[in-house]
Amino acid sequence: MADRSPRDLAVAALQYGLGLAALAWVSTQVRFGEVLGLLGRLGPAEIAVVLGVSVVGLLARFYTWQVLMARVGAASFRAAASVDLTVYFLNQLLPSRLSGRVAAPFVLRSRTGMSYADGASVSGVHTGIYAVLYGVVAAVGVAAAAPRLSAGVLILLALSTGLYLAAGGAVLLAGVNLTLLDRLVDALAALARRIPRIGAAAAERVAGLREFTAAASASFRRLAVDPGLWGKYAAGWTVFSVLAPGLRVLVLLAAFGAPFEPAALLPLYLVAAYSVTLLPLTPGGIGVTEATTTVVFVALGVPEAAAVSAILVDRFLGVYLPAVAGWYPSMALDLDADSVEE
Repeated sequence: MADRSPRDLAVAALQYGLGLAALAWVSTQVRFGEVLGLLGRLGPAEIAVVLGVSVVGLLARFYTWQVLMARVGAASFRAAASVDLTVYFLNQLLPSRLSGRVAAPFVLRSRTGMSYADGASVSGVHTGIYAVLYGVVAAVGVAAAAPRLSAGVLILLALSTGLYLAAGGAVLLAGVNLTLLDRLVDALAALARRIPRIGAAAAERVAGLREFTAAASASFRRLAVDPGLWGKYAAGWTVFSVLAPGLRVLVLLAAFGAPFEPAALLPLYLVAAYSVTLLPLTPGGIGVTEATTTVVFVALGVPEAAAVSAILVDRFLGVYLPAVAGWYPSMALDLDADSVEE
C-alpha cells in the first residue's frame, strides 16, 4: 500500500465504501430475525442438497483448471485446486473479477513449475473461455428477463454482459497473436541500446521477450483451438457457474416458501444478475452484486425477504467461503520459487 498514489488509495477507498454501502442497503431490506426464521425452515434434506451441490460446484471449478493444465503436462488435481483457490482469493481483493487473473501465471509457476509462457497461455485461455461462456449465457438470461426489468437495471446487465463477451473475445484474439508484439519489442530494444554503459545488456534482455511471445503464442493457440478442451471446460463451467448456483437458489427459495417458476430459467437469471461482478465497481463485486441480484429477483416476483436470504446464502457458499479458503494457499505462494507442488 505504501507505493500507491493518493489517487489510487482514494479510488480503492471509494470502491470499498461503495461495496459496504451496497451491503448495508441489502441488510436494510429484511430484518435479521426474518432471515434467521427463513433459514430455520431448512430441513436436513435441503441442507444436504445445498452443501452437496456446493461441493460439486467447487470440484467442477477445480476441474476447469485441471483440463487446461493437463494439456501442458501438469495434471495434478491438487495443484489445480490450489491455483483456483489462490486466484479466487486474489480476485476478491481487486476491483474486477478478471483483475486477479493477471497473477495466475505466477501462481501456476509456483504451484507446478511450468514455464511462464505456458502459465500465461493456460491463464489466458481459462480467462477467455470463461468470459465468452459467461457472456453468452448471461445474454440469454438478460433477454429472458428484459420484459420485467427496469430500464436502469437492464442497461447495467446489458453493459456487464457485453463486457464479458468483449473481454473474452479480446483475450482469445490477443493470445493467438502475441507475436504481433515483436515490432514493439524490437523498438524497445533499439531504445534500450542507447542507454549509456548498460545499453547492450538491457537491449538483450528486452529482445529476449521475442522468445517468450513466440512460445506463449504457440502454447495459447494450441489450447484455444482444441475443440475437445472447449467441450470439457464448458462441461465443468456449466456445473459450477450455472447448475450449482441455480439449484442452490431453487432449493433455498422453495424452502423459504417462495418456489420459483419457471425453474429452468432461474439459473440463467442468476448468471445474468451476477454478471455485474465484472464491472470495476467494488472488489470482487461485493455488495453491488447482492444488491443488483436482489432487485432483479424482486422484479421477477420473488418476495424480498426470500430473495435477500437466498442470495446471501448462495454468495456465501459459492463465493466468499471459497475465497476465504484461498487465503491459506496464497500464503504459501512463492513467486520466486522453482519448486513444484505435488
